[in-house]
Formats: sequence, C-alpha cells, structure tokens
Amino acid sequence: MTNDMVTRPTGSSLQRLGEAAAERLGGESVLHFEDQTFTGKQLQQRSRRLSQGLRDAGLQPGERVVVCMANCPEVGLTYSAVWRAGAVTTPVLFLLSEDELRHVLADSEAAYVVSTPDFLPKVIAASTGVSTLRGIIVADGGPGGATAGVPLLDFADLENAAEGDLVDCASSDLAALLYTGGTTGRSKGVMLSHDALSSAAWALVAAGKETEREPSTRSLLPLPLSHVYGLMLTIAGSHATEPGTTVLMRWFDPAGWVQLAEQHRIQASALVPSMIQMLLAQPLEDHDLSELRRLGSGGASLAPEVAEELLKRLPHVEITEGYGCTETGASCAATRPGEARLGSVGKPLPGIDVRLEKADGTDAALGEDGEICVRGPNLMTGYWNAPEETAKAIRDGWFHTGDIGRFDVDGYLYVVDRIKDLIIRGGINVYPRDIEDALLEHPDIVGAGVVGKKDERMGEEVVAFVQLRPGATLTPEDVVDYARGRLSAAKYPRDVRIVDALPLTSVFKLDRKALRTQL
Repeated sequence: MTNDMVTRPTGSSLQRLGEAAAERLGGESVLHFEDQTFTGKQLQQRSRRLSQGLRDAGLQPGERVVVCMANCPEVGLTYSAVWRAGAVTTPVLFLLSEDELRHVLADSEAAYVVSTPDFLPKVIAASTGVSTLRGIIVADGGPGGATAGVPLLDFADLENAAEGDLVDCASSDLAALLYTGGTTGRSKGVMLSHDALSSAAWALVAAGKETEREPSTRSLLPLPLSHVYGLMLTIAGSHATEPGTTVLMRWFDPAGWVQLAEQHRIQASALVPSMIQMLLAQPLEDHDLSELRRLGSGGASLAPEVAEELLKRLPHVEITEGYGCTETGASCAATRPGEARLGSVGKPLPGIDVRLEKADGTDAALGEDGEICVRGPNLMTGYWNAPEETAKAIRDGWFHTGDIGRFDVDGYLYVVDRIKDLIIRGGINVYPRDIEDALLEHPDIVGAGVVGKKDERMGEEVVAFVQLRPGATLTPEDVVDYARGRLSAAKYPRDVRIVDALPLTSVFKLDRKALRTQL
C-alpha cells in the first residue's frame, strides 16, 4: 500500500534545508536544554563557525565523523556542522562498550570523533590502533588532562572560527552512516543519503500535520539523538512550517520527564514503549499534564494493555504509534492525528510504499501475515562495504525488513513480530508478542519477554521471562496456569522464569538476545 496525498520537494541537501529553516524560523526559540534556551539563529551561527573550524582542522568532504555524546545541544550542532562541511556524520550511542565503539571507528574509517569528558577514557581506549583517526574533539569542558595517541581538540576552540561558506553536495551523497544494533552479529553500517533522511523526515512532518497551518508545539524529546528515531526528529525541524520549541533531555528518566512535561506545559513527546511503561509507575495524576495532547510511540511494539492503562490515566492524550527502522530512515508508517487505532502503527507515510510478502514471494492478502517490505526515497543506499548483505536486503527495489505484519481492510498496518523471533512449536508458528501481551494482562506482571529454546520433542519450546510488580507473590506455576487460560495449547509457556528486571538494549527495547543467553 502507498500514500501519495502530497508531493515532497526534492533535490535539497540537509545543509541547504537547515539554512532555509534558519531563514524561515531563525528568530524563534527552538531548543531548551536544562537552564539554556536557544533560537534557531543562534544555533545556525554556532554551526557555521564549528563547520569552518572542522575544515580548518583538516576535515575533508565525504570523511566520517563519529559523534559519541549524551543528548546536548552540541550533538545537533555537530551534525549540522559536519553536513555543512560536506562530510558524513556517524552517530553512536554513548552506552556502547569499548569493543563496540572500536568496531565502529575502524569499520567506518573515521577521521574524527566528537565526545565529552565523561566518555573520553572509553573513546581514547577504543581509538587505539584506528589508523584513520586524526583527532578526538572534546565538547563540554575541553580535553582536560587526558592523553591519547591522536590529538585532542577543544570543541570550543573549533567553534571560535569565523563563519565560512558551506561545501555544497548532491542530495544523493552520503549524509549519515548509522550502525545497526548488531542483534545477530557485528553491527553493520547503514548508508543514508541526504535525500533519504530528508524524505523520511518530510514524510513524518506531512503525516503529523493536523491542519494546513499547524500551530506552534512545545515538545519533549528524551530519545537519544544518536539513534535513528531521535536523529529523524531533529531533521524534521528543517521541514517545519511553524515555529516550535523542543525541550531536550540529556537522557530519559521517568520522574524527570514528568517534571519537565509539567514545568514547560509540554504538548507532545516521542517515546518508546518501555519508556511509557516506566511512566506508568509515576504519580501522573499528581501533576498538571493538561496541555499534553499527543504521545508518539515507536522503536518497538506497544502492548495494548500498556496503552489502555495510560489512556485510562490520561484520557485527554492520544497515543500515535509509528513504524520504521534504521534502513528506512526510521520512517515507514505512522498514525495521523485523530486516527489512532489501538495496536496499529498507522498507514504508510506519504511517498512510501509498503507491501507484505509471503514466504513464496507473493503478496499477502488483507488480514494475512507477511514480511513487511518497503520502497521509497527514504531507503538506505546500502550497507557499508557489504554488497552481498545489501543484495539480500534490497531486492527489486524493495527493502525486506525482517518484520512480520498485516493490513486490515482500512489500510492500517499491524506489526506482528520479528521473523527471527518466531517460535515454531510442533510445526505451529508462535509469535512471542502474542504471549507477552497476554501475560501483561495480569495485574501483577509488569514486564514479559518470550523466546524459544530447542526441544527434542516439539522442535522449540516457549520460555517466558516475567517481571513482577513489587510485592507480588506469583510463582512460575501460577503464571503457567494464567497463560493456559488465555492462550491455545500450542502457545502458552511451559517454562516460566521470574526475574528482577527484563534486559533492555541501549535504546530501551527488550533485549531478546540477552534473554537467549540465559537459556
């Protein structure tokens, strides 16, 4: 299915879009971080100076700059400055291990890495032996007394350069190299062009407009800017037609989120499901959240029980789910304002085609499961230095996501599960999410993660890891009995393990890989 209700402007690189946005909205306050507020013009001027400082330091067009920082204004400044210099940004989560970071630095052949003093020891250690690296740029306090095998440069010194002209590039040129989570092996670099990122961001903005002229919105952003979801939301500002203010959190904590939402009269926020689950443990009713009207959920499937509890406690709020992945610029489908349908991630975004493919290569019928395949200008160019992997993922112009979904008769997409997470028990397909959603209906269960384990008789057996509400006294046998009453004989777990907490990835997704290691 596709949605082409409006036509996207094409041919603009991200630095040109940023310049146009600064001209259009530059005098307005666009960012609040901790005790600082910035206008678009201030950020654009800083970006121009930093870009020239990077060029003076030796950055060449097309070179990769790794950005390893917690959320702060300098993250967005670096992205903009790198693009303005005609180079490529490589965002990484600051939670990466030393070995994972070394892999990214070496594989991307990074020329520079930008970080902050709190992560500098790890960055220095990971940089050892990376022959392409020519400098570590330290923001928010400067290099201090640290030493490294490569020069340490002060972010503030680079930002003292005079403003220079931007280095123009084609919209088809590489803009960002993002590394996947590596859940099935070493993480791969995903190549996203200026046009891919721009079209993905534009599609999100176009789908989210309630009217032709959308009023200013105060939004709260707790997502890591180094993740494709957070990156996309920052780029979306380049397509905004009306000013809006974003309150940026350094990192997510539920109590802090509630306080900021009340203090700044927040109207919208983008979250992932585990963040929403954490918010439910907060005394939401004790805070004035009357201005809040929309919560976006993406990055993973949101359990209906979690959504229903939030809507019960905040009935004036609409939850709008969306779907995407790194290879599609975080954009495939989204819920339009006022059109939320519980359990659905909405309809395909403008200009993006989505089809569901069965195992035999034919299209799935309405209501039938199939692999979600995506085609559009938002697609990656390919995997970095991995042509065979690229050829497997993109066939006949369609990117095969590895996710299973289904369409209803109205064109709403439902994400069922990951193909690799599918459990085949006695020849019957069992989706972990179905079991997890059923378990979460129990009032004493606050978290559930389901994986399969090898079984001589059934091929695979269902294992459920369950996190209980504080003070709950459920036993594994109680959970099995509860599940048996709500699931078919093929689905309910025979093996239940009570855990203190479910493992999450660095972007707050359930870490099934970690669960499998516990088997």
